[in-house]
Amino acid sequence: MNIYVGNLSYKVRENDLKEVIEEYGQVDSCKIIIDRDTRKSKGFAFVEMADDAAAKKVISELNGAEFDGRAMVVKEATPRN
Repeated sequence: MNIYVGNLSYKVRENDLKEVIEEYGQVDSCKIIIDRDTRKSKGFAFVEMADDAAAKKVISELNGAEFDGRAMVVKEATPRN
């Protein structure tokens, strides 16, 4: 399952986010989206997990949870059209 994680602090690194989510299960990939021009974080990321049950637990437990001073938005990512 692909998970959208938003409202991240611009200081959060991929490894930090991956560590938090790995507490729930194996993370296949973790990608913080970077602005092409400024080379800085856009404040959101996509995380892929093979285990849908673990991914659903991440969504239910981390949505609204505080991480680095900000309340995260965590939900299933919708495919781009």
